Amino acid sequence: MSEAGEFVDFTLQRESSWEKAMEARERLGGMKVYGASVGAVRGTVRDVLKRHKNLSHDDITALSSELWDEPVFERRLAAVVLLQTKVGILVNTDLTRIEGFIRQAGTEELADPLAVDVVKPLLARLEGQAKERAERVLERWSRDTDPWLRRAAQLAKDNPTP
Repeated sequence: MSEAGEFVDFTLQRESSWEKAMEARERLGGMKVYGASVGAVRGTVRDVLKRHKNLSHDDITALSSELWDEPVFERRLAAVVLLQTKVGILVNTDLTRIEGFIRQAGTEELADPLAVDVVKPLLARLEGQAKERAERVLERWSRDTDPWLRRAAQLAKDNPTP
């Protein structure tokens, strides 16, 4: 695991509470849960970005995948927050990675922010051929058999960006 990934995982485990973990497990089904608060997740992502100021696009996307690899809710939420924070550097080809995340999300608490706070603003700033390709991807998502992907396509298209 990368130094940044280890920092996030270690910090989230230190911020955990068994009470929050028990409550979240009931809500999230079979996914492993540390029991860290959403605020702790957001703070941890902020801290890792301060510690690693020069993360490139590839570093950000690799870190998001590294965090997502383990089916732990807080790690996956940290991946979402990381992508939300760095949506300005994402490109249309990142939709492939995001599609995989949405397919594996298993809960609206992960899938919806990916659609609304990552995919939607990404689409809003794309232009030309990149935008056309991204729109084709969303059109494919809207016809997919995966309900999370269909929902994500709908959320990304229907909610106007402020």
